[in-house]
Amino acid sequence: MDSIEIQKVNADQILDVRHEVLWPDKPRDFVKVPEDDAGFHFALFLNGHIVSVISLFTDDDSIRFRKFATLSGFQGKGLGSKLLNHAIAYATQNGYSRMWCDARTSALGFYERFGFSRFSEPFFKDDIPYYKIEKPLPRNLA
Repeated sequence: MDSIEIQKVNADQILDVRHEVLWPDKPRDFVKVPEDDAGFHFALFLNGHIVSVISLFTDDDSIRFRKFATLSGFQGKGLGSKLLNHAIAYATQNGYSRMWCDARTSALGFYERFGFSRFSEPFFKDDIPYYKIEKPLPRNLA
């Protein structure tokens, strides 16, 4: 039986997965973001190894996720979905009104299944097309 755990980690622990999945043809430092020190980083561990990562950054009552990545050999197994659900729950529990990100066009179908929708025209990072997407979050009325 596989052991799955989601833990809060520091940015250095997730750089290798970010690099391998998102920008393998760029230098490793390319996947760092200036706000990493202020962010919240979560990793999904499968049998003790990090296989999926996501970073959250706050902006007033919104929370942005960046550098969401799952190692290619582990994609399509529901692990990234578990991690994204964890991030959505974290954002909701902490009172944020919406979650958003810059999403690769190739991943739009995945995000739409979680209730995200586009709110921008397409734009490019290098040669890769993106959209800004968002999801309203339920307000905690407790």
